[in-house]
Amino acid sequence: MAERKTYITKTRTEILEYLKQNWSVTVSASDIKKHLEEKEIKANTTTIYRYLDKLLAEHVIIKYADAGSERAVYQYSGEMGHCVQHLHLKCVKCGRILHLDCGFMDEFRNHLKEDHKFRLLCEGDLLHGICGDCEKKMEDK
Repeated sequence: MAERKTYITKTRTEILEYLKQNWSVTVSASDIKKHLEEKEIKANTTTIYRYLDKLLAEHVIIKYADAGSERAVYQYSGEMGHCVQHLHLKCVKCGRILHLDCGFMDEFRNHLKEDHKFRLLCEGDLLHGICGDCEKKMEDK
């Protein structure tokens, strides 16, 4: 059976650009659809989800369960796909995503493995809290 050719359409290009421009926050399929409509690009929801699934399989984006709802949200992680190796922190005030990509992750992983016989899988995991910028704004009020 012949391999299916992937076409780079205006819709796909615009979806990827939107994800890249919003790399520091998560976006939903409905956010993407709204953006495309604002750009006067017609795309049905199924097409958007199919392309998101393709980007997910290529490790270009990360998929998270949105806190407090049933919907999925996505974040651009780049072509390297290194985001599966660490946890992510999401500010509940501004929506910003921070990458917990430091030496602490190795220490934490080793602690879980040695002391608890547990291997941590980080793909798609978010810890929720308040970022330093939002914390400062709250203190200044």
